[in-house]
Amino acid sequence: MPFPFFPKSPTPRFHLLCLLFVVSLFVLLYSLSRPNSSSRNTPPISQTTSAAFFVSLSSSANSTIAADLRALTLRPHLAGTLGGVSAAAYVVSRLRAAGLETHTREYSPLLSYPSDASLSLLRPDGSLLTPLSLAEPADPGGVAVRPYHAYSPSGAAVAPAVYVNLGREEDFSALERLGVRVGGCVVIVRRGGGYRGGVVARAAERGAAAVLVAGGRDGGVERGTVILGGPGDPLTPGWAAAAATAERLGAEEEEVRKRFPRIPSMPVSAATSTEILRTLGGPPVPHDWRAGLEMEVNGVGPGPALVNFTYQEDRKLATIKDIFAAIRGHEEPDKYIILGNHRDAWTYGAVDPNSGTSVLLEIARRFGIMLHSGWRPRRTIILCSWDAEEFGMIGSTEWVEENLGNLGSKAVVYLNVDCAVQGSGFFAGLTPQLDKLLIDITKQVKDPDDGSKSVFDTWIAMNGGISIDRLARVDSDFSAFLHHAGVPSGDLYYGKEFSGYHTALDSYSWMEKDGDPFFHRHVAITEIWGLLALHIADDSIIPFDYLSYASQLQEYSNKLSRLLGEGQSLDPINTSIRDFTDAANEALEVGKKLQEQDNSKEFSALRRRAFNDRLMLVERSFLEAEGLKGRHWFKHLLFSPPEDYESKVSFFPGIVDAISRARKLASEKEGQLAIQHEIWRIARAITRAAHALRGDLT
Repeated sequence: MPFPFFPKSPTPRFHLLCLLFVVSLFVLLYSLSRPNSSSRNTPPISQTTSAAFFVSLSSSANSTIAADLRALTLRPHLAGTLGGVSAAAYVVSRLRAAGLETHTREYSPLLSYPSDASLSLLRPDGSLLTPLSLAEPADPGGVAVRPYHAYSPSGAAVAPAVYVNLGREEDFSALERLGVRVGGCVVIVRRGGGYRGGVVARAAERGAAAVLVAGGRDGGVERGTVILGGPGDPLTPGWAAAAATAERLGAEEEEVRKRFPRIPSMPVSAATSTEILRTLGGPPVPHDWRAGLEMEVNGVGPGPALVNFTYQEDRKLATIKDIFAAIRGHEEPDKYIILGNHRDAWTYGAVDPNSGTSVLLEIARRFGIMLHSGWRPRRTIILCSWDAEEFGMIGSTEWVEENLGNLGSKAVVYLNVDCAVQGSGFFAGLTPQLDKLLIDITKQVKDPDDGSKSVFDTWIAMNGGISIDRLARVDSDFSAFLHHAGVPSGDLYYGKEFSGYHTALDSYSWMEKDGDPFFHRHVAITEIWGLLALHIADDSIIPFDYLSYASQLQEYSNKLSRLLGEGQSLDPINTSIRDFTDAANEALEVGKKLQEQDNSKEFSALRRRAFNDRLMLVERSFLEAEGLKGRHWFKHLLFSPPEDYESKVSFFPGIVDAISRARKLASEKEGQLAIQHEIWRIARAITRAAHALRGDLT
């Protein structure tokens, strides 16, 4: 029996009604699948207006950034803890609320937490003089994790104390001239002598029993890692700690043991360190050390009182989570513009790192609106929220190691923001091909502290010219991308230093009252970071300028010549730089011609694609598979960190290492040959880069 709705014999009118019904249904479903134009305040946008549209979405940015920062800093959120889980859930929810495709990736690295510790002063006969506090005055409720150094080994010491100023080589040398030896003693240092792990390592080399690092007079105590040798999980060097069952090196293996200091260390408050310093005798404190002391100290030690120090570490595998939001490119979806910030914090993390996290979420919000308005980038944009950065850039490093093959052919750039706002003044670190683009963008963004000027205007006024760091350091998540994978990279921030770094003072209250009360600096970083990403994602020709790179290389060669003096030939490097400069000039002309060609022609699109590949892959040419001598994970021959933590030279690390080692060799000739070998390695890398830029084979 036919269904009652249909007549027994369909008529032409019935067929017409059915056709109209089907067409109407199709139109309705299609309209529902498209953005609802009545709910939008903005019209659809094109590729050419994406940057302007991004900037136009700043009207509510201050309040949105402030709200995200407040939510992220309600409680401490150290990696591997429940607070860390909550922070991850918040970031995921905000990225999804922006309408972005979001997923997560978990790893199981070795992390380090405090288990137990004690500190007291003893009389020379061993009787108790006074117990000492290991608490942080700025955290009277003990809400944050107690002050400690991650990866400090468990240990104990009952020994006299010696004050060593900042713990630099020159400070230990000054003590030796005074006849003071630190062997068997507990070393007291002020923070500010460079990487804390390097300070502990120097003390250990001289036979110290333990290290105590004094905090500032503001009541804060600086936590931090003391791991040595580079970033990433210490048990999986070069591959990802992808699961609890992943391959891992044993704790007894040399490659693992050299990652950890040999002696225990602990950060302590200024009040606690003062109690110890007051008991010191020995030679008087050198005059130039007294500038850093806010109290009268009789001598540098040792003793006569004894320090009784114990520390018990809890070292274990923990679960961390990286978070990703992807906006797939419509024309080159296999080319990645990667923006990253870590979200884990030693305490509340208002500056480090969640000023950057809140800015990342603001960029996600704006990109979501742009997507809803019809925009889609030419190339894929990936927003990354890393975990466990504070333990040694672990989250980003594990992901890079796991995806090294894909990144090698697909990653165009990595743009990092960690402490987005920690004070006044704009600062940047970049690989040189990004210089011109950043300069152009800072001319377009209003200075957050003087709206009548651009960021560029105040930047050059502050430095007497453009000042750009070159990322030859291992202190944030750009390290694995640049030093290991050879991806062009940048790092942006406001403010040179923050006195509450890694302390309980790093709170929303500080940011609201002192750091950025109106959140204008956050908005400025949002616009600079976002515009960098948009130009690299949307411009038909990737905006990399290799003449800047060539100029920088020549400057380095000139500095190296003055450093080496007579006896070493830099001809190989200078010859390769001239070749690279010629290639950069040729590339500039090719890029101009390709931009003038008709974008609609398939042949032109293919030529642009091939040329962009050349621009992208130049940085990979500075990698060498065997890496730096004795430090094989670091493969970038121009901008990896030097072996000496105190080195002020920020380029050609292999040469810098060879110079440092040559001073310790009995044979001068052997040292000179080692330096010359490293010179040739640099020259070959620059020549490879010139070939890559031309897109030719030898």
